Amino acid sequence: MDKVRVLIVDDHPVVREGLRTFLELQPDLEFVGEAADGVEALDKVDQLLPDVVLMDLVMPKMDGITTIRHIRDLSPSTRILVLTSFSEDDKVFPAVKAGAHGYLMKDIRPAELAEAIRSVHCGEPSLHPEIAKKLMNQLAEGEEEETKEALTLRETEVLRLIAGGHSNKEIASALYISEKTVKTHVSNILQKLHLADRTQAALYAVRQKIAQGT
Repeated sequence: MDKVRVLIVDDHPVVREGLRTFLELQPDLEFVGEAADGVEALDKVDQLLPDVVLMDLVMPKMDGITTIRHIRDLSPSTRILVLTSFSEDDKVFPAVKAGAHGYLMKDIRPAELAEAIRSVHCGEPSLHPEIAKKLMNQLAEGEEEETKEALTLRETEVLRLIAGGHSNKEIASALYISEKTVKTHVSNILQKLHLADRTQAALYAVRQKIAQGT
């Protein structure tokens, strides 16, 4: 089984050392490198092409949000999991809009962090409960500003499974369709609902009670 290759980006050496030790204890996760700021992070991503980047937000030279945007352009397949001490709106919303696949606080328990890395690597969102609530509230406030096209029955089924944390492969199996068809449905869902990624789609489904099938 291939390990999930993880790059650590944080300006505090003690934090990087702690995360490195944590990763080395996980049988399916592999520490591949570290960076102390956004500029160094881009160099490491270009060299190493990690599967997942653990990203701090407040750093010298280049902040985390700007770095996230550049990483998405540099290595679209790399997943970005924000790990920070900040939960303010001016950090959360820009980070998610920039392309972060998950947003966690540094007080998270080790086992939960390991599971979040695995989930993000598989393309599933991973959000601290407080962050999820913020994003759901933002979606609620902005919904009236955009006219959303109605989803088909099949797209609603796919959206419900996305909210349940299922991968494209699992959705394909559950609905007896191909993964390629699932990807098409996901793309259509995001376009119709004016959402950026699966994380926002999952939050939308929960808020609309689609996740519960109601």
